Amino acid sequence: MSKTNKKGRAKNKAAKIGPEKSEEAMIGGILEGSPEAVGVAVLRLACGCRKMAAVDRDGEAASKVVIYRDNSLNVCQQCQEDNGAFGRVLESFIHWTDPEPARDRQEKIRAKVFGTVTTH
Repeated sequence: MSKTNKKGRAKNKAAKIGPEKSEEAMIGGILEGSPEAVGVAVLRLACGCRKMAAVDRDGEAASKVVIYRDNSLNVCQQCQEDNGAFGRVLESFIHWTDPEPARDRQEKIRAKVFGTVTTH
């Protein structure tokens, strides 16, 4: 059992990135249209736009990539030009379906979707 802080949240969950309220409906819609999905990859860009796509158990795309900006009819001009370049990503995570894949499977999917970082 995990320890909780004063606000009642588990300490180990506090650092975990998860969907914002404004992202939840989009994630739900993507999952609804992607029955083979085990999660939705979410990329938050520096400009405020978001990119999302469902992923299957092998880390392959299970939907088209959706790019949007909250409370806007269009994505920003920069995203229109570079399609939300990866270099402008501030945060990324995968919102898993319930039940979540096993931890080792999650790591393999994350590596395939987001790549890996090697330091020398």
